[in-house]
Amino acid sequence: MEKRWKSSKNSVYNLGYHIIWCPKYRRKVLTQEIQKRLKELLLSKAKDLGIEIETMEVMKDHVHLFIKAKPIDAPHFIIGQLKGYTSRHLRQEFPQLKSRLPTLWTRSYYVESVGHISEKNIKKYIENQKMV
Repeated sequence: MEKRWKSSKNSVYNLGYHIIWCPKYRRKVLTQEIQKRLKELLLSKAKDLGIEIETMEVMKDHVHLFIKAKPIDAPHFIIGQLKGYTSRHLRQEFPQLKSRLPTLWTRSYYVESVGHISEKNIKKYIENQKMV
């Protein structure tokens, strides 16, 4: 059974993020061959960054990831690293991506923290601390 928490020298944590981003102009350029290579690149870069990709789905016009990260890794940094690395490699390996788009990815992205305990329960727990 996998432990819910991870720990480091100074902290115990369980940080999960749902991340979504799209190709520039939301073009449907992530074809089967590109999707396969993109998944390989994402797993490789995640390993280098020390993050875990729990779930991944690549559609023709967007990418969904559910990742687990360390508290010292900001989501903005992680996303920038993943997008930059994959863009560079995919555009080198698939020249058609260069001719159709000025850049592979949009600058924007969606990120939401995902936890085991709901926001409602955390608020309730904090509010009830004075009563203990």
